[in-house]
Amino acid sequence: MAEELDRRILAELDVTGHVNSYDFATKLGVDHQLVVGAVKSLQSVGDVIHVEQKRKERWETTGEGNEVAERGSHEAIVFHAVDRDRGTLQADLMKSSPNAKVGFSKAMSAGWIRLDKEATVHRKVESITDTVQELLKAIRDGRVGDATDAQLKDLKKRKLVSLVIIKSLDVTKGTNFSTSVQKLETDLTPEMLTAGNWKDKKFKEYNFDARGVLPASGHLHPLLKVRTEYRQIFLEMGFTEMPTNNFVESSFWNFDALFQPQQHPARDAHDTFFIKEPKCAHEFPMDYLERVKKVHSEGGYGSQGYKYDWKIEEAKKNILRTHTTAVSARMLYKLAQVFAEGKASLDLLHLTRLSLQDKFKPVKYFSIDRVFRNETLDATHLAEFHQIEGVVADYDLTLGDLIGVLHQFFSKLGIKKLRFKPAYNPYTEPSMEVFSYHEGLKKWVEVGNSGVFRPEMLRPMGLPDDVSVIAWGLSLERPTMIKYGIDNIRDLIGHKVNLQMVYDNPLCRLNKTTKT
Repeated sequence: MAEELDRRILAELDVTGHVNSYDFATKLGVDHQLVVGAVKSLQSVGDVIHVEQKRKERWETTGEGNEVAERGSHEAIVFHAVDRDRGTLQADLMKSSPNAKVGFSKAMSAGWIRLDKEATVHRKVESITDTVQELLKAIRDGRVGDATDAQLKDLKKRKLVSLVIIKSLDVTKGTNFSTSVQKLETDLTPEMLTAGNWKDKKFKEYNFDARGVLPASGHLHPLLKVRTEYRQIFLEMGFTEMPTNNFVESSFWNFDALFQPQQHPARDAHDTFFIKEPKCAHEFPMDYLERVKKVHSEGGYGSQGYKYDWKIEEAKKNILRTHTTAVSARMLYKLAQVFAEGKASLDLLHLTRLSLQDKFKPVKYFSIDRVFRNETLDATHLAEFHQIEGVVADYDLTLGDLIGVLHQFFSKLGIKKLRFKPAYNPYTEPSMEVFSYHEGLKKWVEVGNSGVFRPEMLRPMGLPDDVSVIAWGLSLERPTMIKYGIDNIRDLIGHKVNLQMVYDNPLCRLNKTTKT
């Protein structure tokens, strides 16, 4: 078929001197792409033909337009359905054809019919001319000039015609034109070498500028791309990544260690996923657990506590962690144990408080990992999401230090305009919500939460009295959705994700510079 098309194209060129691929395909009654392929095949032989790309617009009738051209317009069908003498009830008329509602409206606008007070439709004229049907027949037959621009616009609005862009190739004779063309060989085969006839063959020149086929490879999910950028920012600021590989956590580390009371609503089943098996955890640092129990039920460290009967049974319950702050609690407790061991050795040597300060080493931790909450699923909420968290522990940290670190962190994200609003968290005091000015939305939007960990959380761990811990957190999904223009979180993560989206989306490059 391809060689036959090549021969017919050359024969047509020999007679007329010009061939348009689209018109030639229509003339032969074959697919246009077959003719395009034949032209490109001839083009690769050498300067046998000269090819130019052409682009033109053409009005074509749609499927519905073809039906109207055959049966008549919706308004004409409605007009003919109205009884000439008695009229027809509007309710019955609406059942006369699938598009009776549109036809009724158009017929009324054209002044062909009227509706009386009894909801009966009557004819206002004796006969009509179905201009819409006539125009569609003309367009279908290629006589677009019979329609005015206003008529074409109206037909397009009614989805009866569409403007189609046709891309074709204009072919003329080349300097080496011939009606018989010898195809150039593209491969040197073992058979040619054996027979020796490769000497008589003409080979196609290599195109060293042609792009090779990309090898198949894996692709990073957009969440992983954005996560890499955030992780790099934390590392640039000197933070150490915390181990976050335990999705299942005990209520003790997830809630109690953070000074979150056992009757807090967040600990109910409608907010938290509880594990059925194993239902409970059994290994705890018991001396620390007793101090946590005491600060909850009796108070301490300048706090009156919550004054309730703290139960270890509640603390033992295993859950899917609701935040990575549970990991921060574990890391701070380990830090306190290292400090306690150093303090014990210094006490034996009767060294001064300055030496004790030298023993405590300030730390900066961060984590980016998955957390789980029993949320109502919608376009912006899932039962699992990723939390980004930063933690700094040092002597005499204040709210001013927290604000300064937040400015440094968000400036590395290209966010310069920040505002802070007082907030409440069970385990931080003071607490602040972080807002950034969104240039696109022209308003302030929340970008994170922050605060200073309460003494009721830190002192039972064994950290020094004058050591403070500042922390902040934000989600990974929200900035990812903004970065990649995704409106529904279920299109980003979950079983409904389109894998082609993962393939197509580019690398994440956060805009770390802002206009002044």
